[in-house]
Amino acid sequence: MATENTPEKKTTTAVAQNEEFEATVRVGDASRPVADLAAYMAKQTPVVEAKGMTINYEVDPPVHAVVDVDLTVNRGEIVGLAGESGCGKTTLAYGINRLLKPPALLVGGEVTFHDASGTDINVIALKGDELRMFRWDKVSMVFQGAMNSLNPVISIRKQLYDVFTTHRPGMTKRQMNDRCIELFELVGVDPNRLDSFAHELSGGMRQRVMIAMALALSPQLMIMDEPTTALDVVVQRGILREIMRLREQLQFAVIFITHDLPLLLEISDRIAIMLRGEIIEMNLAENILHHPQEEYTKRLLGSFPSLMGERGSFVRTGEDS
Repeated sequence: MATENTPEKKTTTAVAQNEEFEATVRVGDASRPVADLAAYMAKQTPVVEAKGMTINYEVDPPVHAVVDVDLTVNRGEIVGLAGESGCGKTTLAYGINRLLKPPALLVGGEVTFHDASGTDINVIALKGDELRMFRWDKVSMVFQGAMNSLNPVISIRKQLYDVFTTHRPGMTKRQMNDRCIELFELVGVDPNRLDSFAHELSGGMRQRVMIAMALALSPQLMIMDEPTTALDVVVQRGILREIMRLREQLQFAVIFITHDLPLLLEISDRIAIMLRGEIIEMNLAENILHHPQEEYTKRLLGSFPSLMGERGSFVRTGEDS
């Protein structure tokens, strides 16, 4: 007979707990009340508003990558941007941050950044030094494939110092060093690693360093383009927890771009679904999960099978199918 601490008892308990959890997260649970998106938005303060964003790739024939997209991100909010590869997620982010390069061309739209100081900044009108200072000071970005974004022949410390030298020329070397240590402690990396080179760090550590660099100037908005790509699930979980903890602590907003909808359902306040360059559905994460409106959103939700259990449930039931 199994005692209370035997594996048999623990397994039974775990299965029961997983079954209870599964009942709370099943896709399309019509019994769940619809959360009031309008009431949620009424309580928020926008940090950036993009309206009518239209971006083409000027090739033959032209590619309409982003088509008349509106996107508002509120202060301290995580907005998930989901969709299949090639739907325009990264192109939209580059357009908001003015990082487009030929043949990409912004052919329409406006971006307004509502600074914490109370000043509204017309991002599209920025040029030269104003634009360069805006990009990392107000809005920072963790790029797709960020693990390979570090310079392989310069130490991490020197790369962080470059950020401060460019954007905070008045900082002393001691202040820069103190800030580097503070940033590494924030993202959970030993400050002794500041003098390391990129090849001396694991994938997860390199990703944390890139997040530290994005946080260096205390931006109000961080755009994260698939920041956990190529990481194993354990490291991915650690990075996501770190992002959520930092968001709570520092109160910056996040645009989180990925094709992994289950991941967004876990971390996002609101989720935008993109298809063929358009945002076809935008709602609170819980409404996207339980009350998806667009057929494409429903198919996207249903395309992620759990390891065990029904397709689209996103959980392990602990039972054989």
